[in-house]
Amino acid sequence: MKQIVLIGFMGAGKTTIGHLLAQETGLTQYDFDELVVNKIGMSIADYFDRFGSDAFRAVETSILEESADLSGIISTGGGIVLKEKNRAILKEMPYVIYLKADMMALIERVVLDKRNVRPLAESKSPEEIAEVYLPRVPLYEESAKIIIETTGRTPEDIVKEILNKVGKR
Repeated sequence: MKQIVLIGFMGAGKTTIGHLLAQETGLTQYDFDELVVNKIGMSIADYFDRFGSDAFRAVETSILEESADLSGIISTGGGIVLKEKNRAILKEMPYVIYLKADMMALIERVVLDKRNVRPLAESKSPEEIAEVYLPRVPLYEESAKIIIETTGRTPEDIVKEILNKVGKR
C-alpha cells in the first residue's frame, strides 16, 4: 500500500482520517487544501472570490495529476469529483476511498465548523448545502474503489476499517 486517496463531501472527515491513517501507516499525509494554498499563494476563499469556481477546479486538476504518483495519504477537496477528467484520474489510483456520511450530519459539521471557511457553504442554508451535496453522491460512488460509511462512528474505528479493507492490518 503506497497510496490511499480519500474523497467525500466537505465535513466528511477526509483531513482527520487522513492524519490518523498517516500516523498508523507511517505514510506522509497530503491535504489538498494545503497543496492548493501553497500553489495559489492565497486562501481558497480568496481565490474563489477573485477567480471563480472554474479556475479553482483547474488548480485541483493540476494538483491531482501531480499527486498520481505520490506515495502517501491524499485527502482531496470535496469537489474533486466534479470534473470528468478528475474522475478518470481517480479511477487509475489504487485505493480511492469515499468517506460517506449522512447528509444531515455533514450539514451540521459544515455549519458548526468555524475554523474552516468553506466557500461553497459559507452563508448557505441547509437546503442550499443539500443542493450542492446530492448531485455529487453518484460521482463519489463512481470514483471510489471502497465506500466507508462514517455516520456515528469514531475516526479511529473508520481508520481501522480502511486498513482492514486495504490489507494493512
